[in-house]
Amino acid sequence: MERFDLPEGWEWHELHEVATIDSRQVNPSGDPDATFNYIGMENIQPGTNQLIEFQPSQGASIQSNKNRFDQRHVLYGKLRPYLNKVHLPSFEGICSTDILPLLPKSGVTTREYLGNYLRTPTVVEYTRSKMDGAKMPRLRSPDLRAMLIPIAPPHEQKRIVDCIEAQASRVEAIRKAQAHLVDEMRGTLTGYYAEITTNADWKPLGEVAPQVRRAVSVQAGQCYSELGIRSFGKGTFHKPAITAEQLGSKRIFHIHPGDLIFNNVFAWEGAVAVVRPEDAGRVGSHRFITCVPKPKVATSPFLYFHFTTEHGLHDLGDASPGGAGRNRTLGLTKLAAIKVPVPDYDKQVVFARLWEKVQEMNRLQTELTADLAAYVPALLAKAFRGEL
Repeated sequence: MERFDLPEGWEWHELHEVATIDSRQVNPSGDPDATFNYIGMENIQPGTNQLIEFQPSQGASIQSNKNRFDQRHVLYGKLRPYLNKVHLPSFEGICSTDILPLLPKSGVTTREYLGNYLRTPTVVEYTRSKMDGAKMPRLRSPDLRAMLIPIAPPHEQKRIVDCIEAQASRVEAIRKAQAHLVDEMRGTLTGYYAEITTNADWKPLGEVAPQVRRAVSVQAGQCYSELGIRSFGKGTFHKPAITAEQLGSKRIFHIHPGDLIFNNVFAWEGAVAVVRPEDAGRVGSHRFITCVPKPKVATSPFLYFHFTTEHGLHDLGDASPGGAGRNRTLGLTKLAAIKVPVPDYDKQVVFARLWEKVQEMNRLQTELTADLAAYVPALLAKAFRGEL
């Protein structure tokens, strides 16, 4: 593990010198009617002190022995530890045996200090290095016990923790404010959709946005960049380029920015999108259905939004007969026959502008989330080098 120069008064200690692994266990099935606060690996948000979801469980539903924990512990996930599963519980309970309750030694360190250090990039890289060649991606107890911890004087530990928590609170406040703003814009979009469709005429999609096929003449030795469509109305994504030889007999088609496209095997779960300007030059597989709105009649953003509403998804489901998954295929004729609202075109243009603003805000929120996610590890790295 990397050793770096520590400020005066700090010392390196191995983890076993500053905390113990609490090995107390319980078998919940022995008390089937009791309720347990049970945390599994999947409940812990990586790199944070947050739970993703949590529901108390009956003893009868929990199989095998589990580790005990309480408010004194730091919970540390030893399964794929580079995923950074660390949690400081605020209640008593039990956890998976892949989660180790660490009990900081009084007078040496606090759980807040230890918990924050276990989330640093230094620890993540150390645990990742111990997984090289491992058949089971679990951190071995000897490697955990030997992990080096930079221990600052008690007053400095408190200052560091207070500073980290203050900065983390600001980060969370920024994230929540941005998310609230995006939600408000989405609410405005939904309200305007309801307003302009109240008295709108309904027409078959084929009359409003006919299907268009632009076949690609595949040339040997050429590469083709494909486009993908996410389900649940989450837009397009870029696939790696594929060669003509890899395509074989697979048919592909040109797609243009502004096209309304459907994935015919997952349209029933919202695999519909508007092709973005940055998607230009990519091709779609034969499973993509491309529709082009008629000028001065409809806009792609409005039609896209309609097909992500409960009404639109229901119609796509009805037009996709069969069982589940890939057995439910959207029929070309059935899609063209689906009736859609056709409000005044100028109102659709206003709707499209609002929709574009929401897309831009979503993009900014994604970038902000990534920036904030990178900020916290950088903050922790500085804090435990004595640079905060």
